[in-house]
Amino acid sequence: MLKFLLIFAAVFLLTTFPATWLLMLFLGNAGMAIGYWGTLPLGILVSALLGGASATPFD
Repeated sequence: MLKFLLIFAAVFLLTTFPATWLLMLFLGNAGMAIGYWGTLPLGILVSALLGGASATPFD
């Protein structure tokens, strides 16, 4: 169980990294210097939104 949780946490951070990194770049250019852990919650939401928008519907 502990091994599964560690693997899940690593995969979760790896899959949300691109959206979080791009948000860090955007917010940094907008004048708000927010680090990785500050933008992670918004990065999770953006990753879920992009995943849901690009998924094919069930028939």
